[in-house]
Amino acid sequence: MPPALPICPHLPLSRPGLDWRALHAFRVTARGADFYVACLEYAHALWRRRLPARAILCLDRAFGAELRGDEVILEAHPLPYAAMRWIIEQAPPELFIGNPRIHFQHYADRMNEPRREQRRWRAWACWAIVRAIRPGLPADLRHQVEEPTIAAITDGLRENGFPNEELYWTCALK
Repeated sequence: MPPALPICPHLPLSRPGLDWRALHAFRVTARGADFYVACLEYAHALWRRRLPARAILCLDRAFGAELRGDEVILEAHPLPYAAMRWIIEQAPPELFIGNPRIHFQHYADRMNEPRREQRRWRAWACWAIVRAIRPGLPADLRHQVEEPTIAAITDGLRENGFPNEELYWTCALK
């Protein structure tokens, strides 16, 4: 069995044996702070198991948690922009991550409720991170969408995100 990938410094350590049931338990309950923590932990477990693409998708789910922005967990583990960047940067080339640029392009443009605008701007923020660290990844040219500027993403996060969310994102972007 190949060795585990290194610990991500931006995610909580995952409990031993964590699997899909960690999130499945929330299928009929509120997806608040406990769901957020479960997403972060499970993303870390997937990363360590050499599954970076699935870890990225799990972080997507964390961004969609039903949070107000004042939860205590966000002090220790702010929205996972830095974790998203770290995982995409650190993914070994032999492991599948797909094309996260296209993933976020499609995700942002096809976002549904709840909290559509908030989640949409978070997806565009992740798209911008991918563009910054993997500029060679192509866009989906068949998917006609107006790609936002950094200024538009900053404004979108400021208007629809948590207080100072755009600052966490810009730190991860740089």
